[in-house]
Amino acid sequence: MAHIGQRRLQEFLSRHQPFATLDEATLATMAGAARIDRFSAGDLILDAFLDPSPETFVLVEGQIDLWDDRDRILEPADERFGPGAVFGFSAMLTERSVGPRVVSVGETTVAAIPADVVEPALASAEGARFLVAHLSAAIRRATSARTFSLVDELIATEPLAVGPEESAREVAGRMTERHVSCAVVDLGAGRRGMVTDSLLRRRIIVEGLPGTTPVASLIESPSATVRSGDTAAEVLVVLLEEDAEFLPVLDATGELRGVVEPADFAFSASAAGVSLHEQLRRAGTIEELSTRARQATSMMSDLLSAGLTSSRVIAIYSAVIDVVVRRAIRLVFDGHPELPVDAFTWLSLGSTGRREAVPSSDADTAVVFADSVGEEEAGAYRRAFGEVHAALAAAGLSSDRQGATASRPAFSRTNTQWRMAGQRWMAAPHENQGAIMASLLVDGRPIYGAPGLPAVSRVFTELRQHRGTMRLLLQESLSRRAKLHSMIDVLTRRSETFDIKSYAILPIVNLARWAALSVGSAVLPTTERLAAAAGSAMLPTGRAQNLVEAFDVLQRLRLRYQLLQIQRGDQPSDLLTLDRLSPIDRSVVTQAVREISAAQRRMDNVSQYVAIGDWTTPAPD
Repeated sequence: MAHIGQRRLQEFLSRHQPFATLDEATLATMAGAARIDRFSAGDLILDAFLDPSPETFVLVEGQIDLWDDRDRILEPADERFGPGAVFGFSAMLTERSVGPRVVSVGETTVAAIPADVVEPALASAEGARFLVAHLSAAIRRATSARTFSLVDELIATEPLAVGPEESAREVAGRMTERHVSCAVVDLGAGRRGMVTDSLLRRRIIVEGLPGTTPVASLIESPSATVRSGDTAAEVLVVLLEEDAEFLPVLDATGELRGVVEPADFAFSASAAGVSLHEQLRRAGTIEELSTRARQATSMMSDLLSAGLTSSRVIAIYSAVIDVVVRRAIRLVFDGHPELPVDAFTWLSLGSTGRREAVPSSDADTAVVFADSVGEEEAGAYRRAFGEVHAALAAAGLSSDRQGATASRPAFSRTNTQWRMAGQRWMAAPHENQGAIMASLLVDGRPIYGAPGLPAVSRVFTELRQHRGTMRLLLQESLSRRAKLHSMIDVLTRRSETFDIKSYAILPIVNLARWAALSVGSAVLPTTERLAAAAGSAMLPTGRAQNLVEAFDVLQRLRLRYQLLQIQRGDQPSDLLTLDRLSPIDRSVVTQAVREISAAQRRMDNVSQYVAIGDWTTPAPD
């Protein structure tokens, strides 16, 4: 291709995505409007961080180096591409300086196609798939390149490892010599325990255990651990969820690599989450808790600006919500000393239970009472739960009074009552809103009280044995359809809106929940449920991966627009308005809805023609 004519460029475009599915007339128009540029080694082809171009570029000959992160343009390129690479369209579509920077490697030939003629390619179904794949790859490259996010870089000192038989006095002496506040005990079977200053004071000084007590006997439960190579955001989520002073960091072989604590996050992009967590945990009044909790959305914006992915930001926000709920419970029940807090377990349901909460999410909750709690006492507890929900509402976590709230009898029962209700729902899910209640409780996650108390969730592990129930639950899961045609209507009517939760996100959530139940998985996050069920006849691996990517893209878009709404002083909403959607966002949503709709149709068809017992068998190659 020493000389690129219109016909040869047209043939070249027809062999590469996202142009391959376009008709010849459109390709001919595109090739005719293109400008051909040639570059030498080291030449700057595009710097869309400084100046977004009104063109999309296609590499016809040679190789290019590409940077997606403006903070790393002095470092080696994020990736090298050959002929067929398409770049510059993100800046073109958003009209913002979002990159990339592209430099020629050797002699290169590039076709620059004007925005008005390249738009059909990007608006096509294949174009939307291309955009989604590009965004996912770019985010993975940018995230993996950010060295600040690795937990390894937060490890400040060599950890102190002690044996389980060493005495409390010996370990205290070694901690003093090393000027450290904790020691790690190997408890065997891959478990680690933490001996801390506070633990020694409580068990030895307050409880009066002798200084000769082996440290393994002081430890009440093994510590949560994290892995070398985990991001700071992932470790932060564990730190917040466990409400831990310290976390051991293990390498790939299970050997102790170090220990991290909240103070180590001071210079991490996740520091805002730790700081807010501490402020919430120490809030002395409902009013202070409310004021502090309303800083969470600002924290989310800061974390996104610092480069964390939206999925990590959402996980951190969900962990912060857990802290708010726990503190609200403590503050309310401090005013009700007659009601012991060890008589119930509080469950977060819905998106907060799945750790997928965004600013518009409701605080759906349930409570499991100990069987010793009578009905009169339960009524007093429910009134207190109403106070908890009022405190959560003041903190910006609203709930539907007629929905899933612990203050309602339907969502606060004894352990035995929940177990009996769960068994009734399994036997007849079409009665008494059994399918809906089952779906809510399957998403339940204990965040306060004894984690082992709830029995209702264990009931649903038997679901696979109830084939008729599984079919009815599948029908319920597929009843909320992804609405592709509604989206098309939205895109042609400027006054219309698109409910991204109802017509895109909930269909994936429902599908993933059922798929996880069908394979006996107890994981909660939607993407983990899809991964657990991937490879079955009902959900082939490729389809599951497409749904994972669609969910991530939709949640990212949803979060970004809700934070913009909050910045404008509006109430966060799941309604997306056309004139606030960029062209690239429209294409991404359209493709995501197509993927969800296709998965729903396939599951519907499989359920009609494949025996229930074969739904979870491996899909044929």
